[in-house]
Amino acid sequence: MPASPRAPIVEARGISKRFVAVQALDGVDAKFYPGEVVAVMGENGAGKSTLMKCLAGVHRPDAGEILFEGSPVEIPDVNRAADLGIAFIHQELNLADNLDVGANIFLGREPGRGGFIDKGEIRARAGELLGQLGMRFSADTKVEALSIGHQQMVEVAKALSQEARVLIMDEPTSSLTQHETDTLLELMARLRDEGMCIVFISHRLAEVQRIADRVIVLRDGENSGELSRSEINHDAMVSLMVGRDLQLHEKGEVGVGEVLLEVDDLHVAGAPSGVSFQLRAGEILGMAGLVGAGRTELARAIFGIDPIQGGSVRVGGVDTAISRPRDAVAAGLAFVPEDRKAQGVVLEMPIRDNVAMANLFRYQTAGFVRDREVTAVAEEARGRLSIKANSVDVEVGMLSGGNQQKVALAKWMALKPKVFLLDEPTRGVDVMSKSEIYAVIEEMAKGGAAILLISSELEEILRISDRVLVMHERRIAGELGRDELCEEAIMQLATDTR
Repeated sequence: MPASPRAPIVEARGISKRFVAVQALDGVDAKFYPGEVVAVMGENGAGKSTLMKCLAGVHRPDAGEILFEGSPVEIPDVNRAADLGIAFIHQELNLADNLDVGANIFLGREPGRGGFIDKGEIRARAGELLGQLGMRFSADTKVEALSIGHQQMVEVAKALSQEARVLIMDEPTSSLTQHETDTLLELMARLRDEGMCIVFISHRLAEVQRIADRVIVLRDGENSGELSRSEINHDAMVSLMVGRDLQLHEKGEVGVGEVLLEVDDLHVAGAPSGVSFQLRAGEILGMAGLVGAGRTELARAIFGIDPIQGGSVRVGGVDTAISRPRDAVAAGLAFVPEDRKAQGVVLEMPIRDNVAMANLFRYQTAGFVRDREVTAVAEEARGRLSIKANSVDVEVGMLSGGNQQKVALAKWMALKPKVFLLDEPTRGVDVMSKSEIYAVIEEMAKGGAAILLISSELEEILRISDRVLVMHERRIAGELGRDELCEEAIMQLATDTR
């Protein structure tokens, strides 16, 4: 890595930002230099995204100042940030799916003459940028036809087209396959070596260790500390994030019982063959595989969201005809989807209403909801899952990602189902909340529930699963017992390279 100049390209001094009752940032300082990759880390709600949005013109700080190349600057909006050379790629990508790649890259900045857009120049310039990034798809390709990883590259191409000197990325690998993640990290290293400043937010400690030259850690909206390249390791990062040494959740001994879920030759759309497996009481069955392997589609079909094209499902030894989620709930199934904001919780509603949502009929008398009972159940869940909120009347949208995920779990735990289908239960969740969620999942299993855990994080699969099924191209490629589990064995099955 080239030595960083002494003068930072961007510096935040004493940045503070408040949202209603939440002090998101309180006097935060940070420096960012050309030619380095900086990871900004912290628990959910630590202020990471807020700080980045202040630098990128999305938010205006309440106090403090931002310096660019040593001079104080005002960044009232994203246009001013772009003029300075600061580009921000959000976790939820900001692309127009119905437009082609070239149109997205130059959207709002289209080259042309006499009031007419020059589509040929757009195609040529976009193609050149894609070539620089090593992408083989055409500038004429519709964005909706691209994978999430390729859409991420379109965002990078857009930043390069603006001649960005500082590239900020919020959780850039959270939805990528391992191959796409490797490609992006290699690109980040190349852009750094060319003199760009790369700033990224991540909860994935292994990726930070692999790519970061420096780590800035925030805790509760304040500076917690920094780590240089030689100091970056798992324990040091965790200690700065949580303020103490974290005792990571370790898998306990398992005592399994009767078969609670039996899937026999289940066919879903696009699958070459049926899927069969059993899941027992007290068992945590991991389901691994690459993105697109069919894990989510299988879970959705079992829960009645997507149609089953053949095969059968038995719950507690009883043949169950599931054609809609209501049938699945009645049979004793619960499903926590991977996209908590769109499908798992209602952000505009308070915790109490979210917790009661799947179970509302149980709290009614003559059509009227027993509010005190709903509040009591929600308060019990808040305490049991350590949901950080002043009361159950707080809107879920005001909570951090980890606490939103706990609410999504609490909603189904109130039903006391036999089987939990958990799809990416810790996506976008910080290390402390992950450990807490793992403990909750194991507690549910010890209570007699059967858990199907879908995850793209191998570390998670290895840590919490009693047994693992690996999917490849919408079929089960193999099964691994607890004593067989390792990353290499899972990846061999996931890529069908045995």
